[in-house]
Amino acid sequence: MSSSSPQRVILCMKWGTKYGPEYVNRLHAMVRRHLRGDFTFVCLTDDGAGVHPDVRCLPIPDLALPAGIPERGWKKLTTFEADLYGLRGTALFLDLDVVIVDDITPFFEQPGEFLIIHDWKRPWRVTGNSSVYRFELGAHADVLAQFRARPEEARANFRNEQAYLSDVLHKQGKLDYWPAAWCASWKYHCIPRFPLNYFRAPAKPEGARILIFHGVMNPPDALAGRSNGNWRHARPAPWIADHWRA
Repeated sequence: MSSSSPQRVILCMKWGTKYGPEYVNRLHAMVRRHLRGDFTFVCLTDDGAGVHPDVRCLPIPDLALPAGIPERGWKKLTTFEADLYGLRGTALFLDLDVVIVDDITPFFEQPGEFLIIHDWKRPWRVTGNSSVYRFELGAHADVLAQFRARPEEARANFRNEQAYLSDVLHKQGKLDYWPAAWCASWKYHCIPRFPLNYFRAPAKPEGARILIFHGVMNPPDALAGRSNGNWRHARPAPWIADHWRA
């Protein structure tokens, strides 16, 4: 497949020290096992050391904010560059701490201009969860340009990048959501409700393709049964290791 041909691109992002290269490598291995056909795997990162050689590591684009304004959690917006290192085609962005448990080919086949997870806790809101989103590379450069033009306004009106992103694309009539079962919350859908959570291990919900770890728990915590102060106690889930591996 030539660099100029349309392609399927898996995007992830790693910066700082919270996640090591093993997260990228495990994500790459899960995609390889669960995505039919060819794809390009790209990690936007400030440090590509230890990342699998089949992963193309590229620098995270600069948000170009005025001096004194921290980037914090808004870096994902740089995936919407008009020209992201010459990449072309359909991109599926995945957070580093997701666990893929079934075929993700349908994420490239689902109709829609921009798809994102619908918020589980407050489904009446527009806001999506940006752990998994899909778009055409270069198609939404206005989202990033608008943020760069008025970053202080965006940060004042929106809690984070996913709230801002969802609002902008909703107003443009371009926002769609994944089928509800595909992206399951570890916290809300896998851990049994009280008091069963003290007796039963977490389980994969029917129809789930990707498990989302939002909040204070990550895959290693799920394996060990650590709640890290989360409001819901969870028993160990050793079956996570069957999926979250290189």
